[in-house]
Amino acid sequence: MCRSIKTLRPPVLPEEATEEEIRAAALQYVRKVSGFRAPAAHNREVFDRAVEAVAAATAELLGSLEVRGAAQRAG
Repeated sequence: MCRSIKTLRPPVLPEEATEEEIRAAALQYVRKVSGFRAPAAHNREVFDRAVEAVAAATAELLGSLEVRGAAQRAG
């Protein structure tokens, strides 16, 4: 897997991952699996949609994880 993608869940991160951190990880993932650092103009739309889909899935995952031993958030 891409080594530049960092773990975004507690306790690795002291706080919740930001939208910027989630999008950066999604971008790295899409770059890795597509083989493109920056897509050609004719692939830009599908590339950007993939980044947004991966970011949304990542945010959902992080929001749903139960990390044992982590302090519970006030709700």
